[in-house]
Amino acid sequence: MSDTTVPPIYYVDEAGDSTLFSRKGKILVGSEGCSRFFILGLLEVGNATSLHADLESLRGDLLADPYFKDVPSIQPHTQKTAVAFHAKDDLPEVRREVFNLLRKRDALRFFAVVLDKMSTLAYVQNRQSHDPSYRYKPDEAYDFLVRRLFKERLHEFDEYRVVFARRGNRKRTAILKEQLEVAQHRFLSSHSNLENPSTLTVESSTPQNSAGLQAADYFLWALQRLYERQEERYLLAIRNQYKLVIDIHDNRKNAYG
Repeated sequence: MSDTTVPPIYYVDEAGDSTLFSRKGKILVGSEGCSRFFILGLLEVGNATSLHADLESLRGDLLADPYFKDVPSIQPHTQKTAVAFHAKDDLPEVRREVFNLLRKRDALRFFAVVLDKMSTLAYVQNRQSHDPSYRYKPDEAYDFLVRRLFKERLHEFDEYRVVFARRGNRKRTAILKEQLEVAQHRFLSSHSNLENPSTLTVESSTPQNSAGLQAADYFLWALQRLYERQEERYLLAIRNQYKLVIDIHDNRKNAYG
């Protein structure tokens, strides 16, 4: 592990959802309002302070631009673009500015794991046929993707700070830290030359309080548009910062995806 370089900060967010069934057990995957894919993304930020300053400067310029004077999503009372960039809510003109900003930054690296929910549904139904007591829980898919996403991400530095987009309560944050520790332990167990695990600081935050989460949202949104709508132009806008995308159910070349 290295202690000569300032470790990056990891920002983790999701696109789509991990829902398979309604509360009454009806299959929702493939229906209106339910995503086909669930994506967990990790944005590695080398200089979080600089990223925050750049996004705040851009937001100030947009708020002061007469072109956006009467646009609802720009108004502070709507709690949208005026407080945090969010690709789904931002105007196309705003998205273009954010994409241009992200593309010019060298200290950003994005990783993601993609779950095909139809394949997950088939797994769940097969498991239930052998074990009627088994009940799928959405957090189960999320935790699995956390372990897969961080499988080889927690061994280069002596310490790591991981910021998750807030989901649930403090108990949920503690569980996510446990998932990271599992991923870390499994990696160290398979590499005898690495003995001491890195120190993990795990916290949750909101996009309003985290420029890193705002940026992660944009990377995720672009990837989601590719998977859900076959639109690649958004991803191509920031293509160089995408370092690894693992589609775990696409095993045409490799069993692991």
